[in-house]
Amino acid sequence: MNGVILDFDTLKPEELSLAKLQALPVAWTFYPATSPDQVAQRIAQADIVLSNKVELNATNLAHSACRYIGVLATGTNNIDSAYCKANGIMVANVEGYGVGSVVQHALMLLLNLTTSFRQYDADVQAGKWEQAAHFCLTDHRVSELAGKNLVIVGNGQLGQAFGKVCQALGMQVTAAARPGRTDDGRPTLETLLPDADVVSLHCPLTPATKGLINASTLAMMKPGSFLINTARGALIDEPALLTALQQNWIGGAGLDVLSSEPPPPSHPLLHTGLRNLIVTPHAAWLAVEARQRLLDIATDHIEAFLDSAAAL
Repeated sequence: MNGVILDFDTLKPEELSLAKLQALPVAWTFYPATSPDQVAQRIAQADIVLSNKVELNATNLAHSACRYIGVLATGTNNIDSAYCKANGIMVANVEGYGVGSVVQHALMLLLNLTTSFRQYDADVQAGKWEQAAHFCLTDHRVSELAGKNLVIVGNGQLGQAFGKVCQALGMQVTAAARPGRTDDGRPTLETLLPDADVVSLHCPLTPATKGLINASTLAMMKPGSFLINTARGALIDEPALLTALQQNWIGGAGLDVLSSEPPPPSHPLLHTGLRNLIVTPHAAWLAVEARQRLLDIATDHIEAFLDSAAAL
């Protein structure tokens, strides 16, 4: 069988072991990156197609030999799942590979916000500590997490793991009901927001969760509260968040994702100069251990597909 990886450089493969992948009975072609107009030609003769973020749809799949799509991620928003189902193309994503990596990143964002880490580091680099009237600098607010209320949206593996870490710091953790579900007995996000000190998003992007955090829900949050998003950028109405931060409706936001990636220079949450906003470049999953685990699990899925195909 022939296989292609369309955007292999997203995994930084030079840091990974490819032995398990290359041991499969598949003739691989690795592409560092693939633009939309290159997809159809590159997958035309491929039985197996692996993609992290390259879009695979009815147009570029129509004349492909593709029988299996492996998504090198958890989210499958870039795959036309309906077309694949109708045309017998198996789609497999990878779940759980980056729990440790994402959780530590989410915690890093939260700790940076609650300790004013960036501001104090900048002050030290600027020589302000050397000129201080006392033994320390006290210009920026620092708050403890112990005793604070954390609301988690998306209580899967990531949400649960983040909750456990925050419980270890003494936080009170509550998981919100799934947005759009009427059969979920947990409290709704709207009822939890007024008492939340921290809201952390770990849910998938669906029609029910798009724009979940918007002007209305931000107005329900208390001043001084923090918003963390390591899930999907479009969960947040970004112009509304910018307004909330500028007007100090909330204490701050730590984001690892934006609605458009890579974002255009005009993106409203870039180059703001806001001290209460931290944006990292979708890097929460990037621990080398997580990337190796991702590739190994994806390889296991392909091996299972090959075994099932051989049995037919």
